[in-house]
Amino acid sequence: MTGKDNVTHRGAITGAALGALGVLGFSLSLPATRVAVEHLDPWFVAFGRAVGAGLLAVAYLVAVRAPRPSPAQWRRLAVVAAGVVAGFPMFTSLALRSSTAAHGAVVIALLPAVTAGFAVLRARERPTPAFWLAGAAGLAAVLVFLGLSGTVAGAVGPADLFLLAAVALCGLGYAEGGALSRELGGARTICWALVLALPFTIAVTAAAAVHRPPHAPAAAWSGFAYLTVVSMFLGFFAWYGGLARGGVARVGQIQLAQPVLTLAWSAALLHEHVAPAALVAALAVLACVALTQRLRAPAAERPAPGAISSSGGRVPVRPGAPGGVHPAARDSARDNGLHADRFRRR
Repeated sequence: MTGKDNVTHRGAITGAALGALGVLGFSLSLPATRVAVEHLDPWFVAFGRAVGAGLLAVAYLVAVRAPRPSPAQWRRLAVVAAGVVAGFPMFTSLALRSSTAAHGAVVIALLPAVTAGFAVLRARERPTPAFWLAGAAGLAAVLVFLGLSGTVAGAVGPADLFLLAAVALCGLGYAEGGALSRELGGARTICWALVLALPFTIAVTAAAAVHRPPHAPAAAWSGFAYLTVVSMFLGFFAWYGGLARGGVARVGQIQLAQPVLTLAWSAALLHEHVAPAALVAALAVLACVALTQRLRAPAAERPAPGAISSSGGRVPVRPGAPGGVHPAARDSARDNGLHADRFRRR
């Protein structure tokens, strides 16, 4: 069975809508992590959730009989795993031992800009100047929002350095995964990355459990369960599907809304303070997000008729490329041939 993922089917839902759904799921990640690490070892939280999600990924891949990635795709999946399976969970768990979820939203506000930068380097996208201006305005609005909410205070500490490392690795994992999802599909990209990381995540989780046996109240386990099922697994189905369909840089700007949502969750669930004056800045953030989604993507990012990826979605055309076909389309055709050969041999 080589059917395409539902989240990358061109007629199902727009890339922006999928991206928004992914951001909604991710927006609760920091509060859930904060709750979990209050009672559980941060290494156990960071890698244990990847183990749980990895087991779900194995079940999914077996159920859909997903073809194995090519050697080149495995190398790119290693980048995805390093960024979003290991790096981001590990550094946010370490940071939130001593930092609040609301404060974490300050640094996470940089993630859309970092993702857009990696989209240029890894996904070969070329956003327009107007896009960069809208994204910069959105980042400024986020920082104003965080300032009005009272979360920007004090000197930079170890927790902030952990969060910066988390943002850098996560942006890389988002960009690489979004580009790879044009070939594999959003669901299979995160699933194969989780499976690739399983030997490492199982070893670290087991060591953390031996060092500090996991005993925690129901609230901490609920946070851990959310991180496993939504933040590390289902959220990426929508998020990578949205990046693949709408462009990594463009859809990535929807993350500008994530700090707003994270602070809302922090206030509602953890009773962390958010000033009422932040509402105006929050509306400005959402306006900038809307603007980045309305700006027309450059030709190099728009799908072209007839260029079909192995996930069933269309891939971009690059003007001047041989035959007018983007290199991703040629790679996809090659991978389709490899997968077909494997099935014939079976």
